[in-house]
Amino acid sequence: QVHMVESGGGLVQAGGSLRLSCAASGRTFSSYAMGWFRQAPGKEREFVAAISRSGGSTYYADSVKGRFTISRDNAKNTVYLQMNSLKPEDTAVYYCAADRTLVVTTQSVEYDYWGQGTQVTVSS
Repeated sequence: QVHMVESGGGLVQAGGSLRLSCAASGRTFSSYAMGWFRQAPGKEREFVAAISRSGGSTYYADSVKGRFTISRDNAKNTVYLQMNSLKPEDTAVYYCAADRTLVVTTQSVEYDYWGQGTQVTVSS
């Protein structure tokens, strides 16, 4: 069982930056691939970024590639999402998720544990 809490969301102007954090409980954090997803009002949850257990491999949605960076610190049981050059269309609730399988996936159904989400609002 992994319990996760996201933080770092807020209101920012277009072009600004935010850094999301997801702190996980438990001693087995490094056994999980981690992902960030987001859900805007009236839309389905979508993949944003994912990172392998060691942090050696990262994956991004095309819509955020070059602007967002996912990273993790296994010693601190934390995964991060650095978001730069934010756009109004990035407005959503952002969720972190943990996946026990070895292969990193972009599919939300494959993730086993989810945080409660943090709101990101980008004004134009």
